[in-house]
This record gives sequence, structure tokens and C-alpha cells, in this order.
Amino acid sequence: MDPHAGRKPHHSADPPAGHPAPEASAAFEALERAEAAIRAFLPRVGGEPTVGVVLGSGLGAWADALEGRVAIPYAEIPEMPTPKVVGHSGNLVLGHVGSVRVACLQGRVHAYEGHPFDKVVFGSRLLARIGCRTVLLTNAAGGIRRGMRPGDLMIVTDHLNLMGRNPLAGPNEDRLGPRFPDMCEPYCQHLVDRTLAIARREDITAHKGVFVAVAGPNLETRAEYRFLRMIGADVVGMSTVPETIVAVHCGMKVVGLSVVTDMCLPDSLKPANVADIIAIANAAEPKLRTLVRGIVAEATQVRIA
Repeated sequence: MDPHAGRKPHHSADPPAGHPAPEASAAFEALERAEAAIRAFLPRVGGEPTVGVVLGSGLGAWADALEGRVAIPYAEIPEMPTPKVVGHSGNLVLGHVGSVRVACLQGRVHAYEGHPFDKVVFGSRLLARIGCRTVLLTNAAGGIRRGMRPGDLMIVTDHLNLMGRNPLAGPNEDRLGPRFPDMCEPYCQHLVDRTLAIARREDITAHKGVFVAVAGPNLETRAEYRFLRMIGADVVGMSTVPETIVAVHCGMKVVGLSVVTDMCLPDSLKPANVADIIAIANAAEPKLRTLVRGIVAEATQVRIA
């Protein structure tokens, strides 16, 4: 089932529907090849997934607990880029959370690895193509707001894109989404509220706040952390925002979850240790697992227009 069946074409300066620019057509054909490869596995999990999950650094273990788990290495999916960063195993995992069919990206690729943005967001677009109406995007992030602690979770309510690029730049493919998608509510506020309620019910410390995405791969200077705090950021990372933009473009509801792995307070800044960051993300995984299971159940109750 195409999640965008019946979408009214958006008129723009791009070629009309049915005659996309060659670059856009090539991108769409790549998605179709990847979708065809995945569909061979869908009968084993009962059909199309309705919820997608993208797991960030050190958070991949959640997918291993899916019921009826079927794992497909990215290398076996046409056009799917393979992550080369520690903490990203690189599997598409299909399975169940209760009665809800789920597709989980166990790891993502990043622009700082040298991937073009169409590859960075390929997995998110693929989730929409195989039927997902809601997507949960998780990440490991540095805490900027005072009062947070390593291991806390933050529910993303909005974002700032400081990556210098936008994944929708270039010819628009009308079969994926409109030329000018609205971003007044990139993260579904109903699901934000429900996620916070689940966290309180499970006695999990969860903040709400703004995620800022930067290009990386270096971590920020003291002056940059001060600037990010000044413009309204609560946590900082190097992912998620491009995936959110294409998810909105594809018509999916988005929930964003950050695991605060280190504190980025400019007046008491210490050198970051990547091994420690991954360890903190791993230690927070049980809390994330509880929260994501609750969100998956809630997400199926949200009407998709």
C-alpha cells in the first residue's frame, strides 16, 4: 500500500507528475528497487509495517527484542548505504511489538561520512515506501541545557537545521511529496504529549526540547555551545533533522527521542570520550526500549489524514 496514494499533485516549476527530472526519476527508481527487495520478506511478519524506528549510536539493541524478528543486512538491499560508524550495525529489522508491525533501521549513515544527502535519508524514505505512517527517530546527543544529566532522555519538540544543506534541495519528485512541505509541526505534538505521559507512568526522566543538527564530525567549541544555547537549542547532534524533513515530505508522523550522552556546558567543558558516549547510550537503552514500546502502541492510534 502506497502511503501517499491519492495525494493531489503539488504544482510547481518542476516537470509535471509523470515526467520528473532525470535526477528525481533515478532516485525514485532506486527506492522502488529497494522496496521490491524488502517486500519479499513482508509475508514473514504478516504484511506491511505501520511504524518505523531509526536507532542511533549505541541504541541498536532495541531491534533485537522485536517479536518474530527478521533481519536484512543493508548490504542485501539495493541502493541502501551501509554505516561505517561504531554503534551502527546496519540491518533492517522487521517484526512485531504486540500486534503492531514494525520496521526498524538498526543504524544510520551520516553526511560527515561523505554520503550525499539522498543517501543519508534513503532509509527514511524507504520506510514510507513500505507502508510506515509513523516514524520514531532516536539519536545520541550532547546536552546543552542546564539541568540535564547523562543518561536522560529528551523528547524532541522542534529542531534547528545548521547542517548547511537540505535533503529536499534539487528537483522535486512529486510521487514522494510536495515541493514545499509545511514544517509548522515537524514532530507530532499529540505523540509528544503521549510520549511524556508514558515516561511519567514508567518513572523515566524525560525532558522536552529543541534538537539542533550540525554537520560534524568534530564536536563543538565552547563558543559554539554558547551560540547554540543562545539560539534555543537544548541538545546537539549530527543526524535526525534530515530524516525528519523527508519524513514530513513523505507524509509520515514523526517522534524524536534523544539520549543525552554527555553534557556540553561551555564553562565546565571536558574532552569528550567516544567510548564513554557509546557506553552511556547503551546503559540508557532499557529506558528507551520501554518508551519506544509505549510510543509504538500510541502511534497506531493516531489518525493519519
